[in-house]
Amino acid sequence: MRRPIEPGQYTSIKLTTRLLKAGIEPSMGSVGDSYDNALAENFWSVIKTECVRRTTFATRTDADLALFAYIDGWYNTRRIQKGLGWLSPDEYEAKYHADQATAEPVESAPPTPALTR
Repeated sequence: MRRPIEPGQYTSIKLTTRLLKAGIEPSMGSVGDSYDNALAENFWSVIKTECVRRTTFATRTDADLALFAYIDGWYNTRRIQKGLGWLSPDEYEAKYHADQATAEPVESAPPTPALTR
């Protein structure tokens, strides 16, 4: 059995040429290097595991709404991230604003008047 979309299609010369003619830069590198789209594959794996599997949607619109609610309502706002010190984006932003509110105000010198001749 073959998967519906073969990975080789994404790195084919034909597709790459067509993308370049359209002014689009391919989103992945060559086969076998560290730029082989692993980040995007991981993202879709998480969505499938946490949102889609074991769920039956009555319509495509229901599926679209569920994906939107998951990505925009939870994944992008409340899911913890290593790059943010194991905080969610919402927590990180709240912490940033709290830190700004409690920070010492920076004293600035009044502007000096321009000298005229």
